Amino acid sequence: MTPSDGAHLAAAAHRVPSVRADLAATFRTALNSAFPNVPMEPQVAATNNPRFGDYQCNNAMQLFGRMKGKEGAPKKPTDVANAIVDALPASDMIAERPTLAGPGFINVKLNHGWIAERIHSMLVQGIGVWAPPLPYNRAIVDFSSPNVAKEMHVGHLRSTIIGDTIARSLEFCGVDTLRINHVGDWGTQFGMLIEHISDTRNGLTGTTTEEVSDLQKLYKESKARFDADDDFKARARAAVTRLQSGEQEYLETWKRICEASRDEFYAIYERLDVRLLWRGESYYNPQLRPLVEELHERGIAEESEGALVIHMPKEKQPLMIRKSDGGFGYGTTDMATLKQRIHEEKAEWIIYVTDEGQSGHFKLVFGSGKKAGIIPEENPPRIDHVGFGLVLNKDGKRIRTRDMGEATKLVELLDEAKNLCKVEIKERRGEETDEKLKALNLDAEQIEERRKKRGEPFTEEELEEAAAIMGYGAVKYADLKNNRKTDYKFNLEDMVALNGNTAVYMLYAHARIASIVRKVGKDVNEVAKTAQITLEHPAEIALGLQIVQFTETLEDMFVDLAPNRITEYVYELANLFSTFYTECKVSGSEQEDSRLLLCEATAIVMRQCLTLLGIKPLYRI
Repeated sequence: MTPSDGAHLAAAAHRVPSVRADLAATFRTALNSAFPNVPMEPQVAATNNPRFGDYQCNNAMQLFGRMKGKEGAPKKPTDVANAIVDALPASDMIAERPTLAGPGFINVKLNHGWIAERIHSMLVQGIGVWAPPLPYNRAIVDFSSPNVAKEMHVGHLRSTIIGDTIARSLEFCGVDTLRINHVGDWGTQFGMLIEHISDTRNGLTGTTTEEVSDLQKLYKESKARFDADDDFKARARAAVTRLQSGEQEYLETWKRICEASRDEFYAIYERLDVRLLWRGESYYNPQLRPLVEELHERGIAEESEGALVIHMPKEKQPLMIRKSDGGFGYGTTDMATLKQRIHEEKAEWIIYVTDEGQSGHFKLVFGSGKKAGIIPEENPPRIDHVGFGLVLNKDGKRIRTRDMGEATKLVELLDEAKNLCKVEIKERRGEETDEKLKALNLDAEQIEERRKKRGEPFTEEELEEAAAIMGYGAVKYADLKNNRKTDYKFNLEDMVALNGNTAVYMLYAHARIASIVRKVGKDVNEVAKTAQITLEHPAEIALGLQIVQFTETLEDMFVDLAPNRITEYVYELANLFSTFYTECKVSGSEQEDSRLLLCEATAIVMRQCLTLLGIKPLYRI
């Protein structure tokens, strides 16, 4: 059985609005009918407490306030709410007349048959019809962005993982998304490295990529010399100038350094299943001088103590675009990058994923971009800086990006996560070894039955693959479940825990559903052609409602670009399924086909959530 749970762009024309959007459209009609002279957008949200209903419309009090004191105005907010309810058009979506709570909150219960039909339609058409439509055709997500010659470690995780989830979500919604790795591959550190390589290799001629492959060691040695030796520091700075001037030996050595770093980075990206286009700072180097000259000539950039800067109103610090020594810095590169992305790449949405500490810098860059006309006044692209907090160690201390000796290497971390999960899988699958079964004094038939329940043993290859998926997924999920703006403690043991809001729990939950579907022994796609879903038991109803709220979860994620919206949703989905399966028999019940379809719908939505989080689902553990 192959589930139809991919994001099909062909289904984009048939996309289904979120439940919240459908309800908002219904209430918009009522508002326009009841109060045509007081235009207002409907305020519809899911309720926090199911005893008040499934959704709530909260316009009455605001409308009452706007009309208060005018001739013929309603006397109290509940009068406004009743007028809105009276004006609601007939709808299969709403189960009964909405009720009022407090000073005018309108509580709505959804028709269970309508929820069931919505789920059934998704099973037939694919989860792609639930992808929220976005008003953008092309987006750029700038994320990860490590520095050449420095190893990736846990401090680089947040940008890579958050950026990948945002990019995956945009792609799921049909947006052409360019994933940019804005690598730090230009600057003073290359003068240090090149001079150190020249000194230790008796010149640059004939230097091979292999000789610069241990970049971590070379960087630490060159940095120590740069800090302690003024003569070496002067030569390193001169080497930067020679590199930027295009001297062949310097360029060739720089290329080898970048190539060695690229190989290391992309081996990690492959393990994390992250796709990125390498586009380092050097890519924009030819554009810097012309841009600075243009901004100076137009009066956008002004001289200040020998440097060129762009002053912004209400900002204490200007954006420096040329240093007093004539060099260029991050501000220059980021202005050129912004111009290229808007005017050449034609991006309609640009997203920068960096630590929260850079928010002030990007505020200056975006403000300067508007002042210079790089960001157009008419139809400007949406531009977001997605900031995130620090990664802390178990003691609550910062894991510093540049403290080479202190930070945990990402490769080592991934290996450890995988090994921990490998042990966990082996222990769980070996809970009933043949020796233990014999010790239970079971007869041969009982032993065989227990073995069947345990499933076919994993091959070593299958075990390695499952452990990698689970281990890498655990690291990703533990990061993404946090509010991105807050700091979080990096604790590998907590990340791979079987219970609680972890990837391991989610993967076992999905594998459990897949096992239930397999054991029923029916082709779910064929069942969906003839059977319908019925939601009668409270656990069925709660699960069905959670399933159909998938679309608005993504809508909310796109508002504030917070991946934890997805993790919170899918964790609640898994918990509700667990309650459903405990209270509602599937195989052999009178409602077998209906509940089988509900199982499959849960699995499809769960798989899509895991995929958006960059985690491969497991069908058997």
